Amino acid sequence: MFYLICPFFYQTMLKSRITGDCGGGPMGVAMRVAQDQTLLKERAANAMREAIMSGVLAPGQKLVERALCEQLEVSRSCVREALQHLQSEGLIKIIPHKGPEVAAISKEEVMQLYAVRRKLEGLVGASFCDNATSEEKDQLRNHVKMFSRYFDQPDNPDLLRLKNEFYGILIKGAGNEVAGAMLRQLNNRVTMLRRISMTQPGRLRKTIKELEAIVAAIDLGEPKKVERLCEQHVHNSAQNLLRTL
Repeated sequence: MFYLICPFFYQTMLKSRITGDCGGGPMGVAMRVAQDQTLLKERAANAMREAIMSGVLAPGQKLVERALCEQLEVSRSCVREALQHLQSEGLIKIIPHKGPEVAAISKEEVMQLYAVRRKLEGLVGASFCDNATSEEKDQLRNHVKMFSRYFDQPDNPDLLRLKNEFYGILIKGAGNEVAGAMLRQLNNRVTMLRRISMTQPGRLRKTIKELEAIVAAIDLGEPKKVERLCEQHVHNSAQNLLRTL
């Protein structure tokens, strides 16, 4: 069950994501309840999403609603709404007569995901080159430099955080909200796979070199080259991952 599998420190963290003061002055009871319910659902979804992306909840793992209610200290209806939201993101599968479980990704799905991601990332990278401010470009450059701290630590969890932050900067600076939203949702699923890919021997060093090349092309103001390098980076990641599946 979830609350037995999840370590105590992570249980505490998840609860802190869900609970908290939702005050703010007098208001009608109905309005307060509706607002609180929405906030709890969002926090429950965020906590479960992070648990899935970080590997605390593994692909194929069954999720028991009662255990989730106890773990997150929310109602069953709140848990169900959160699960439905994560199902729409492709992170959860709700199987008839069996219930919800963490979505597993087949080799065919990996190929499809990375084919779409390759084109989206190329578009977003080129748009960043054209539209990002000098401050955003500095942010991206500094984030890539941080990767060098982990040359010999491919399993360090901070790497996933850095990579997600890298994409956050890229998406924000690109100024393409539609492509950014699509890439962000894809990356939620890809993060589960990225943990596998980046720990493969030699992959981290290659990843850093590829990201450095992308930043260098951005500094030169060459969007077409940025697009090509972004697409090549995703292609290389996919090939590396497929060899492990």
